[in-house]
Amino acid sequence: MADVLTESDVTVEVARHARWVRISHWIVSASFLTLAVTGFMILMVHPRLYWGDAGNDLTPALLELPISRNYKHTGYEKPTPFFQGANSPISASRTFDIFNQNGWGRSLHFLAAWLLVLPGAIYLVAGILSGHFRLHIWPRRGELTRPVFWQEIANHLMLRIPSATGGPSYGLLQKVAYCAVVFLALPLSVLSGLTMSPAITAGYPILLTVFGGYQSARTIHFFTFSALVLFVLAHVAMVVRSGFKRQMRGMTLGD
Repeated sequence: MADVLTESDVTVEVARHARWVRISHWIVSASFLTLAVTGFMILMVHPRLYWGDAGNDLTPALLELPISRNYKHTGYEKPTPFFQGANSPISASRTFDIFNQNGWGRSLHFLAAWLLVLPGAIYLVAGILSGHFRLHIWPRRGELTRPVFWQEIANHLMLRIPSATGGPSYGLLQKVAYCAVVFLALPLSVLSGLTMSPAITAGYPILLTVFGGYQSARTIHFFTFSALVLFVLAHVAMVVRSGFKRQMRGMTLGD
């Protein structure tokens, strides 16, 4: 869909966001916000990340996040080995009450994920069939040059952001970012999230092989979603900078 605007005797055709793009955009946005809040609540319960198939309070963490009172806690009672030997598993009771009020968060996180997966799948299929990706998202051959790339970076660093058109008129960096989100980050986030579900991996154990275990999948899920959060923050900043009212009208009313 496109409108024809006339300014100073110059006619310019401006593409508009299709209705299915606008609808899927806002459904995914609401889902993403819910996932961000509930995911943070879940992480507060155990703010430690591991690599491999198993990890707990008594094993070394790949990363420990200072985001709840479960970080730098008061410790444990004297560890008790299960059997004699240097490599014996050990057990120890906590000397603190763990923050574990996240049952609602886990349920809502799982439900909100489907509001990202289903519209996202529809968006992906419709984008391929309608040519949306080919026309607006996928970088064209002439754009993929070093001068254009560095010029785009310089423009963004100097905050020289083009005014909004209300449609999918994207620069090279925008196209690269959108492609990374649509074809890499979101699928990786979804698959790593599914890998953390024993019910899913019981039917599809290959996921554990691909991601290297439950804890590896959890760590990948965290870093992937963190990258998506940074993308959203940058995206919102660019929307504000390029013309908030114009962008909002284009993504809501389509005008």
